[in-house]
Formats: sequence, C-alpha cells, structure tokens
Amino acid sequence: MTASIPVTLIGGYLGAGKTTLVNSLLRNAAGRRLAVLVNDFGALPIDADLILARDANLISISGGCICCSFGSDLVAALIDIRGRDQMIDHLLIETSGVALPAAIVQSLSLVRGLVLDGVIVLADAETIAERARDRYMSDTVLAQLNAADIIILNKTDLVSRESAAETSRWLAGIVPSARIVPARNAGIPPDIIMGRNPQPRLREGRTDFHAHDTAGYETLSLEIHGVRDVDRLAGALADPGLGLLRAKGFVRGLDGTFATIHIVGRRALVEPAPSWVGDPGRLVCIGLAAEMDRAATLAAIAA
Repeated sequence: MTASIPVTLIGGYLGAGKTTLVNSLLRNAAGRRLAVLVNDFGALPIDADLILARDANLISISGGCICCSFGSDLVAALIDIRGRDQMIDHLLIETSGVALPAAIVQSLSLVRGLVLDGVIVLADAETIAERARDRYMSDTVLAQLNAADIIILNKTDLVSRESAAETSRWLAGIVPSARIVPARNAGIPPDIIMGRNPQPRLREGRTDFHAHDTAGYETLSLEIHGVRDVDRLAGALADPGLGLLRAKGFVRGLDGTFATIHIVGRRALVEPAPSWVGDPGRLVCIGLAAEMDRAATLAAIAA
C-alpha cells in the first residue's frame, strides 16, 4: 500500500464508552475498511454478530474490517498493520483506560504511511468531574482530556440537562483547545470520528459528500468555484466561533492546483488533493445544530 492510512485515537478513562463507540463505528462503516488496534481482545469485546473468524492475534469482521491486539508493543502492531495485504481505509486505536494519547501520537510518528486524523476522548457525564479531582487518577484523566481534539461527553441521558450543560462548560474551560460533543450511548456520526478519509464513492471520483444522518447535527455542503487561499480558509474554518466539529473538502488554491482541507475540532490540515479531483471544488462542514453558525461559515468561506 502506498497511500497514507488515517488514524483516529479513541481514548478515555475506564467506563467512558470506548467499546460502545468502536462497535458502532464497525456497524456504520459505510463501505470503509477499518482496522482496529486494542491492547487485548478482552478490553474490546467486538459484538459477536460482527465477527467472521478469529486467529491468535486477529479478528476478521464483516465488511472487510479487522481487529488486532497489540499488547505492550504498539509500534510492532502498527508496522504489521501497515504491511498487511488488506487495503485499509482507516485505523482506529482504542487505548486502555489509563493510557495517555500523547504517547501514542509519538508512536505513530515512528511508522511511515500513517497520518493522524484526530484524537477523540470520551468522558462519562456522571463521573468525569469527580475523577478529574481524584487524588489518584486526576493526572491521568486531565492528561487524556488535554490531548483531545474532540471530547465526547457521553451518557448525558444519565444526568439532568442542567448537569450536562454545566459539565460541558467546565470541560470547555479546562480544555479550551477541544470541541465538546454531548452524546448518549456514544451515538456520534462516523464522519465526526473519521472525518479525514472521504467515503469510497468520493475516491472513485464522485462529487457528492454525505454525512451520517443523526438528529442534533447539521451539515453544510457547498460547491466552491474559483480559487481560494486554502491555508487562510482552513484557519478560518477552525475558528471555534463557527461551531464546526469537522470540515473537509477539495478547493483550488491560488496556484491553480487543488488542495484537500481537513478540520477536526480546532486543528486544521492542508495537503495536496488526489489526482482525480477537478472542478468544481466542494466542501462539507458538520457541526452540532445548536452551535453551528451557518451564516458565519458562509461568510468565512466567501472572505
């Protein structure tokens, strides 16, 4: 394989909902061929009806997905995944409850052909504030949160609306660099978690973007005609004032060539677009319906 594989880290303290999220992503892969790395299979019980076969260190999952355990040697597992014959569209790394995402990001940099898509950290709405103050676990919990591009405040159905809102404000205060997304049962659209890699139909040259249809989220899909200062545009889309969780698309730059723009939370990346991309440029922006400012987003793109 020659193309880089985007990697999403899924972290969070014990019981936050990482297992639920990963199983949901496998069920809603929408044609993506996913690889999942976990510390051991016991830490991530893949739903039985998804499993096609088991080997010593590998689970084959319906839809062309695989799950591997890596024990204590993450770099070796990453090299193994990168060298497999199977085509992989996206790699998910589900960390242990006490792992620090920043250390895993450093490990990714040691393996060619992998590119970080985003760090997603789940937080239990019932317990996150208490755990962040605990004398024994606070350092780990706060380090996990501070590494996040997007924090999923999970299990909001188990607390009052006022409590969930208060916890969201508290998280935004201690981790101003992350976007906070409330969720029930880790119900997050896959394009929020894995926003870097376009859907398979886009890689085949189709021009339509599609976001997972989930209540509470809003999508703005646009054709972009003419040229843009793509670096400036990416920076503008990462402005928290727009309320975007993800943005991705292909835009013709000032030099006449197309660039790919990726936004996750407040982090932006610009890179050369695939060779098949042509006019018109197109862009899709995804955010929470209650927070996404469509008018400001349109103004930022026009500017």
